[in-house]
Amino acid sequence: MEGKIVYFEKQGKQNTDEVLRIARKRADELGIKTILVSSTWGYTGLKAVDVFRGMKVIIVTEATGNYTLDVQEVSAENQEIIRGKGGIILTTTHAFAGIDRAMRNKFGMYLLADVISQTLRVFGEGIKVCCEIALMAADGGLVSTEEDVISIAGSHKGADAAVVLKPVNTHNFFNLQVKEILCKPLVSVGTVQAAQKPG
Repeated sequence: MEGKIVYFEKQGKQNTDEVLRIARKRADELGIKTILVSSTWGYTGLKAVDVFRGMKVIIVTEATGNYTLDVQEVSAENQEIIRGKGGIILTTTHAFAGIDRAMRNKFGMYLLADVISQTLRVFGEGIKVCCEIALMAADGGLVSTEEDVISIAGSHKGADAAVVLKPVNTHNFFNLQVKEILCKPLVSVGTVQAAQKPG
């Protein structure tokens, strides 16, 4: 079997429309009906609910308070638009952060979740987030662990990576199956310092 991976010359927001196009095409080919989309401020989420109209679109946000205490970065207006177009919004603890990040912030300790994050980042920030939001959606009961989904994420703003995967709950992380990489940046910048940014 042969497949196609699209490589973007640079990571970033400028790839968003093409990522969504590639993901929609592959979803149609495979009969996949559930799409996961990471969206920090709502930019990608707003685009995704239009591109994937008629499908189950789950927009996974940053945890509330991740940047500013008690603040959810996706505005109430953007949330209303996303929901009005049939999108589902999931806001929860980051699967690769949570208590581990509290330990890092307080004591400077890098724990297992940091190691997993940095290992996945060798494929790019977006690929790491694609895996992470699948765990979060499974834990939230929004996806079946028996069905493939397409997961979409980016390096900071917008989207630049998409994969086909079979989700699992966080406690079954090592059973996660990334079946296809649809697209990603050719070169992704990631360092240990990236672990100090929102996961």
